[in-house]
Amino acid sequence: MNPASLYNHVSNRAAMVEDVRALVSAHIDSQPLRELPWEDALRAWARSYRRAFARHPRVVPLLMTERASAPVLLAQYEDFAAAAEAAGWALREVIPLLTAFESFILGSVLDMSGPSVVFDPTGQEEAFPRFAAAFATLVEEDPEDPVATRAFERGLDMLIASARPR
Repeated sequence: MNPASLYNHVSNRAAMVEDVRALVSAHIDSQPLRELPWEDALRAWARSYRRAFARHPRVVPLLMTERASAPVLLAQYEDFAAAAEAAGWALREVIPLLTAFESFILGSVLDMSGPSVVFDPTGQEEAFPRFAAAFATLVEEDPEDPVATRAFERGLDMLIASARPR
Protein backbone atom coordinates (compact mmCIF):
# COMPACT_ATOMS: atom_id res chain seq x y z
CA MET A 1 0.00 0.00 0.00
CA ASN A 2 1.25 3.43 -0.86
CA PRO A 3 1.54 5.57 2.30
CA ALA A 4 -0.02 8.51 0.47
CA SER A 5 -3.20 6.46 -0.09
CA LEU A 6 -3.74 6.42 3.68
CA TYR A 7 -4.83 10.03 3.41
CA ASN A 8 -7.89 8.84 1.47
CA HIS A 9 -9.05 7.46 4.82
CA VAL A 10 -7.67 9.94 7.37
CA SER A 11 -7.38 13.70 7.19
CA ASN A 12 -3.77 14.01 8.34
CA ARG A 13 -0.92 12.34 10.20
CA ALA A 14 -2.25 13.36 13.62
CA ALA A 15 -5.60 11.73 12.85
CA MET A 16 -3.84 8.55 11.76
CA VAL A 17 -1.81 8.47 14.99
CA GLU A 18 -5.01 8.93 17.03
CA ASP A 19 -6.70 6.10 15.13
CA VAL A 20 -3.78 3.82 15.95
CA ARG A 21 -3.89 4.98 19.59
CA ALA A 22 -7.61 4.26 19.76
CA LEU A 23 -7.18 0.76 18.31
CA VAL A 24 -4.49 -0.20 20.80
CA SER A 25 -6.04 1.61 23.78
CA ALA A 26 -9.37 -0.15 23.26
CA HIS A 27 -7.72 -3.23 24.77
CA ILE A 28 -6.88 -1.51 28.06
CA ASP A 29 -9.33 -2.44 30.81
CA SER A 30 -10.01 0.54 33.05
CA GLN A 31 -12.97 -1.14 34.75
CA PRO A 32 -10.84 -2.06 37.80
CA LEU A 33 -10.32 1.68 38.39
CA ARG A 34 -14.08 2.00 38.81
CA GLU A 35 -14.62 -1.12 40.90
CA LEU A 36 -11.59 -2.15 42.94
CA PRO A 37 -9.77 -0.56 45.87
CA TRP A 38 -7.12 1.93 44.69
CA GLU A 39 -3.98 -0.23 44.88
CA ASP A 40 -5.67 -3.35 43.46
CA ALA A 41 -7.18 -1.21 40.70
CA LEU A 42 -3.81 0.28 39.78
CA ARG A 43 -2.23 -3.16 39.58
CA ALA A 44 -4.98 -4.61 37.35
CA TRP A 45 -5.13 -1.51 35.13
CA ALA A 46 -1.33 -1.33 34.71
CA ARG A 47 -1.10 -5.00 33.74
CA SER A 48 -3.93 -4.57 31.23
CA TYR A 49 -2.25 -1.45 29.80
CA ARG A 50 1.03 -3.33 29.40
CA ARG A 51 -0.65 -6.31 27.72
CA ALA A 52 -2.48 -4.04 25.25
CA PHE A 53 0.71 -2.29 24.15
CA ALA A 54 2.87 -5.43 24.31
CA ARG A 55 0.99 -6.63 21.23
CA HIS A 56 2.14 -3.51 19.35
CA PRO A 57 5.38 -2.24 20.95
CA ARG A 58 6.52 -0.44 17.81
CA VAL A 59 3.63 2.02 18.03
CA VAL A 60 4.89 3.46 21.34
CA PRO A 61 7.40 5.91 19.77
CA LEU A 62 4.82 6.90 17.14
CA LEU A 63 2.20 7.69 19.76
CA MET A 64 4.61 9.95 21.61
CA THR A 65 4.65 12.31 18.61
CA GLU A 66 1.07 13.55 19.04
CA ARG A 67 -1.19 14.61 21.91
CA ALA A 68 -3.67 11.98 23.02
CA SER A 69 -7.27 12.86 22.24
CA ALA A 70 -8.82 9.51 21.35
CA PRO A 71 -12.12 9.28 23.26
CA VAL A 72 -11.51 5.64 24.17
CA LEU A 73 -8.28 6.63 25.92
CA LEU A 74 -9.68 9.82 27.46
CA ALA A 75 -12.49 7.73 29.00
CA GLN A 76 -9.84 5.57 30.64
CA TYR A 77 -8.02 8.68 31.84
CA GLU A 78 -11.31 9.84 33.33
CA ASP A 79 -11.54 6.55 35.23
CA PHE A 80 -7.97 7.04 36.47
CA ALA A 81 -8.66 10.63 37.55
CA ALA A 82 -11.86 9.67 39.38
CA ALA A 83 -10.15 6.75 41.15
CA ALA A 84 -7.14 8.87 42.12
CA GLU A 85 -9.37 11.61 43.49
CA ALA A 86 -11.46 9.06 45.41
CA ALA A 87 -8.23 7.66 46.87
CA GLY A 88 -7.33 11.12 48.18
CA TRP A 89 -5.13 12.63 45.47
CA ALA A 90 -5.47 16.33 44.76
CA LEU A 91 -6.50 17.12 41.18
CA ARG A 92 -3.21 18.95 40.55
CA GLU A 93 -1.38 15.65 41.23
CA VAL A 94 -3.50 13.40 39.00
CA ILE A 95 -1.78 14.09 35.65
CA PRO A 96 1.78 13.73 37.05
CA LEU A 97 0.70 10.48 38.73
CA LEU A 98 -0.87 9.16 35.52
CA THR A 99 2.20 10.20 33.55
CA ALA A 100 4.49 8.37 35.98
CA PHE A 101 2.48 5.17 35.53
CA GLU A 102 2.32 5.53 31.76
CA SER A 103 6.04 6.23 31.49
CA PHE A 104 6.78 3.13 33.51
CA ILE A 105 4.30 0.90 31.65
CA LEU A 106 5.34 2.01 28.18
CA GLY A 107 9.01 1.76 29.13
CA SER A 108 8.34 -1.80 30.21
CA VAL A 109 6.68 -2.51 26.86
CA LEU A 110 9.77 -1.26 25.06
CA ASP A 111 11.97 -3.32 27.39
CA MET A 112 10.08 -6.52 26.67
CA SER A 113 10.12 -5.88 22.90
CA GLY A 114 13.92 -6.00 22.70
CA PRO A 115 16.40 -8.71 23.62
CA SER A 116 15.40 -10.65 26.74
CA VAL A 117 18.49 -9.23 28.44
CA VAL A 118 19.95 -5.98 27.10
CA PHE A 119 23.31 -6.23 28.83
CA ASP A 120 25.95 -8.95 28.77
CA PRO A 121 29.05 -9.02 30.95
CA THR A 122 30.22 -12.33 29.44
CA GLY A 123 34.00 -12.28 29.15
CA GLN A 124 34.29 -9.40 31.62
CA GLU A 125 33.49 -11.27 34.84
CA GLU A 126 36.79 -10.30 36.48
CA ALA A 127 36.20 -6.60 35.96
CA PHE A 128 32.55 -6.74 37.06
CA PRO A 129 32.25 -9.76 39.38
CA ARG A 130 29.07 -8.79 41.30
CA PHE A 131 27.21 -7.71 38.19
CA ALA A 132 28.32 -10.85 36.32
CA ALA A 133 27.16 -13.02 39.23
CA ALA A 134 23.77 -11.27 39.27
CA PHE A 135 23.55 -11.67 35.48
CA ALA A 136 24.26 -15.40 35.77
CA THR A 137 21.22 -15.86 38.03
CA LEU A 138 18.76 -14.45 35.46
CA VAL A 139 18.33 -17.42 33.20
CA GLU A 140 18.36 -19.91 36.08
CA GLU A 141 15.10 -18.54 37.46
CA ASP A 142 13.02 -18.12 34.28
CA PRO A 143 14.70 -18.81 30.94
CA GLU A 144 11.62 -17.72 28.93
CA ASP A 145 11.39 -14.24 30.49
CA PRO A 146 14.55 -13.63 32.49
CA VAL A 147 14.01 -9.92 33.21
CA ALA A 148 11.09 -8.00 31.70
CA THR A 149 8.16 -9.37 33.68
CA ARG A 150 10.02 -9.56 36.98
CA ALA A 151 11.27 -6.01 36.49
CA PHE A 152 7.75 -4.83 35.64
CA GLU A 153 6.23 -6.47 38.71
CA ARG A 154 8.97 -5.15 41.00
CA GLY A 155 8.67 -1.65 39.57
CA LEU A 156 4.88 -1.79 39.74
CA ASP A 157 5.07 -2.72 43.44
CA MET A 158 7.35 0.27 44.03
CA LEU A 159 5.22 2.65 42.01
CA ILE A 160 2.00 1.54 43.70
CA ALA A 161 3.59 1.93 47.13
CA SER A 162 4.43 5.51 46.22
CA ALA A 163 0.93 6.08 44.80
CA ARG A 164 -0.59 6.13 48.24
CA PRO A 165 -1.98 9.62 48.76
CA ARG A 166 0.04 11.81 51.06
